[in-house]
Amino acid sequence: MLGSILLYAVVGKIISFGAHPADSSLSYVFTTAGVALVGVIFVVRRTLVLRPAEDLAAHPDDSISLSHWKTGYIATYVLCETLALLGLVLRFLGFTFRQSLPFYVAGFVLLFFFGPREPISA
Repeated sequence: MLGSILLYAVVGKIISFGAHPADSSLSYVFTTAGVALVGVIFVVRRTLVLRPAEDLAAHPDDSISLSHWKTGYIATYVLCETLALLGLVLRFLGFTFRQSLPFYVAGFVLLFFFGPREPISA
């Protein structure tokens, strides 16, 4: 998944749609969406990963907590990929690589930071 974000950045760098100037108000819309997406990532992580991880540490055979834990990780990864895809969409809309780079970096860093970890008992 980290490789796919790097691929988005490479594709965005190679393919340029500079024929039409980008509307600057779209930059604000995408930035707001990106910030909201980061907030959603943290909420999903707290509710669907950290809470079930505590339950799994105490009761490893709890299938409901395991299901929530897996779902939380998948949702977190999807949201991180979506953040990087916002950068690619910006690039396709005619923005510069420099303007889309923060989306790629944020998606990569969050995906790397929220890598899977086994629940451990405290």
